[in-house]
Amino acid sequence: MFELKKGALYVVATPIGNLGDLSPRARDVLAGADRICAEDTRHTRQMLNALGLERPLLALHEHNEDARVAQVLSYLQAGESLALVSDAGTPLISDPGYRLVRGLRAAGVTVSPVPGPCAAIAALSVAGIASDRFCFEGFLPNKSTARRERLQALAAEPRTLVFYESAHRIEECLADMRAAFGDAREAVLAREITKLFETVLDGTLASIAESVGADPNQRKGEFVLVVAGAPEDADAALREGRRLYAKLAEVMKPSQAAKLAAELSGAPRKALYGGE
Repeated sequence: MFELKKGALYVVATPIGNLGDLSPRARDVLAGADRICAEDTRHTRQMLNALGLERPLLALHEHNEDARVAQVLSYLQAGESLALVSDAGTPLISDPGYRLVRGLRAAGVTVSPVPGPCAAIAALSVAGIASDRFCFEGFLPNKSTARRERLQALAAEPRTLVFYESAHRIEECLADMRAAFGDAREAVLAREITKLFETVLDGTLASIAESVGADPNQRKGEFVLVVAGAPEDADAALREGRRLYAKLAEVMKPSQAAKLAAELSGAPRKALYGGE
């Protein structure tokens, strides 16, 4: 069995669906830790039960993370070995934990990764979209206006974009992406990765949105969206579109100015003006 270092925190990646994806070293760390910091103790206890393990759990989530730092530090300074897990996947990746890790590192504590599953990387590995350079955006804002603004700001990003999304927002998210990036932008939608009903849809944003809208099953579960980056000339087109829009908006309605500037520059209209 892997021997844990006393006074160290181990950041442990856990399965995103298939329990068989837990590494032997991750299991050893969970079995040997004096305590396990968990985003949801009920969820983690179910996983431990399935592994035949029983360890003391300490809830650590976005609402109490700051307050937990001193408590966790006291356990570590007393010579305990602790593990940190999220509900699924790699902790800190769109999950709580970075404040704890930052605080412990500032205190001189050893923080060691136990790598493993990550939904973003898993989706990227099967997408068939350029993966040499990518930008992880995690979850987009809940409110539509903020979500559209974020997407419009990414319209000219040349790197592949990776997003997380939930079932109740997936259709709205795809619609907003089509408006910001264009119907023809290449994308992949990975759903329920490593689980029984795993599906991977590829094509354009328009075709994926059509598939999701036509099949209720494709609107269930957890999603990762991988979207191809903008063409190399998109940044220049966007700059020119914004320049034209600023001039045209001085003499015509903003919506008309955006439409004309988009036609002349090739930039997405939504990236120039948020109105209809």
